[in-house]
Amino acid sequence: MALLYEQARIRLSGDRALLVEYGDGIDPVVNEKVRAMTALLKRNLPAGVEAVVPAYRSLSILYDPITTTPAGLAEILHALEADPDAVGIAEPKIVPIPVCYGGTFGPDIGIVMEHTGLREDEIIAIHASVDYPIYMIGFTPGFCYLGGLDRRLQTPRRKTPRLSLPAGSVGIAESQTGMYPVESPGGWQIIGRTPLRLFAPARENPFLYEAGDRIRFVPITGAEFGRLFEEEWS
Repeated sequence: MALLYEQARIRLSGDRALLVEYGDGIDPVVNEKVRAMTALLKRNLPAGVEAVVPAYRSLSILYDPITTTPAGLAEILHALEADPDAVGIAEPKIVPIPVCYGGTFGPDIGIVMEHTGLREDEIIAIHASVDYPIYMIGFTPGFCYLGGLDRRLQTPRRKTPRLSLPAGSVGIAESQTGMYPVESPGGWQIIGRTPLRLFAPARENPFLYEAGDRIRFVPITGAEFGRLFEEEWS
């Protein structure tokens, strides 16, 4: 019987990390393998492992080289791969994110309209109709790369990135959508903004979500944005 993880490739990544690859490209099946293996490792944490960081198609295992070795970790990984049903993947958490679309909150929605031929209300309805899986968190603290964007909305990145985007900006780039948790440069087409504080270092849990969760965008008015923004940021 073929193993669920038979395509896994284990590579050294510096002197205290392994990179475990389960496939190539953006693929929900591959990402499910990453999620499953991440869950298995976290629930059967090998001695010396300091962190397990999932990405689109791979996961990084950070370890203490004094406590364990790459060969030892590889043996543990192969043993877990041979029994992929030992721990099931938990049902993903649905995280609702209120978004005010268009206008000053979504300055690029006109570009998306021109590229797709859709009206603004159609873009909003389509964008808010899907629960998006979080494939990966990176770039800036809490920036989530979301899969599952409807083909009708797919729009290229901006040719010239902006030097600064406000925290909470919601954008589209090719087949992905995502959110900017902190003020930062960015080249995605911005179609809206959430008033929620996506990254708050002082909170017990600085982030509202994690890789494997699903984001559900909820359209709100400008007035609702102002009220929620004041509650979150004051």
